[in-house]
Amino acid sequence: MKRWDLRPVEIRNLFNPAFCGLVLFRALTAYEDEDARGMPFSLSLLILPLCLQRDARETLARSNRSYFLKIVAANPQMLVDLPKRTTDLLPFAFEALGVLMQLGVIAVAPDGRLQTVRDGVRKGIAGTPESISCQRVAKFLGREFAQIGDRVTIYTTLGVRP
Repeated sequence: MKRWDLRPVEIRNLFNPAFCGLVLFRALTAYEDEDARGMPFSLSLLILPLCLQRDARETLARSNRSYFLKIVAANPQMLVDLPKRTTDLLPFAFEALGVLMQLGVIAVAPDGRLQTVRDGVRKGIAGTPESISCQRVAKFLGREFAQIGDRVTIYTTLGVRP
């Protein structure tokens, strides 16, 4: 990663580590509501590519009363460029996770799962309409990933080889 002051303004605004961390935190919290063990690290890397990309986010937000697997099956366009987006967003996800760790609002369990420290982040969702949408979709993904409960199924559905 480039130093903060050397990054283009657009990158600093769009991929702010505090905002990306908040999106990840919302997904981790929702996952823990279903599975107290916490989210596997590898699943956390799928949150930002699905939440920050407008078309995928809007598709998930529109269909949030359905199941994740059905949404992906009905909307294969969500998978276009997903591997590239995921790879491109890895440094930002790592940076956001680092910020969350530094603030003490997440911890890594001995088995490698990410767990939240609930008192560290405000529960209410606030911000611009777009940031609220990102946070709501992150919560949806966290809950759905936990209900599916099998990483292989999630990866296979998204076209990623486990």
